[in-house]
Amino acid sequence: MLKAGDVSFDALQVEKYVADLETYWNDNKPVFRLDSVGFLYLWGSLVTWTVITLLCLFVGILSYTNLPPEIPVQWDHGVAVSFVNKNFIFLFPIACMIIRIWLRPIIYVKWLMNCPYGELVREYLSNYMCFAALSAELFMILFVHGILKSIVAVLLADTVVLIGLLIIGIKNR
Repeated sequence: MLKAGDVSFDALQVEKYVADLETYWNDNKPVFRLDSVGFLYLWGSLVTWTVITLLCLFVGILSYTNLPPEIPVQWDHGVAVSFVNKNFIFLFPIACMIIRIWLRPIIYVKWLMNCPYGELVREYLSNYMCFAALSAELFMILFVHGILKSIVAVLLADTVVLIGLLIIGIKNR
């Protein structure tokens, strides 16, 4: 690559120097985990998914007895407009399992199969969707108890967590 002459980021063609980019990526995962992309591995792991799913279940179990018989699932300008039975709270951990078992393979096959980082992106996206489910569950509980009236606070917490993961990834560099 250095013998080729002028080296610039814009002209870099990894495929020209690495015959099978996906194999190269897979063979060198320990090295790549040490750079700033490490947070993707942290976020896109089975352990992270398990923690999120167990949190959804744990939050549901802890809050179940304190929930009214019907809980809101749809809001309009801070007012609940649609309600379901409180057993719905256990749908969030089930949603995480459905995302992992059913939706994750579809994401990979439909959009990311030919992407060299497809598996990593698939894991990251599925965990992000489960995190969104956990956030929705927490918002629902906080709304029922009159603690929150807007999802903005929950989205702020999501941002803090995702930035925290980014900082952890950068520190692992």
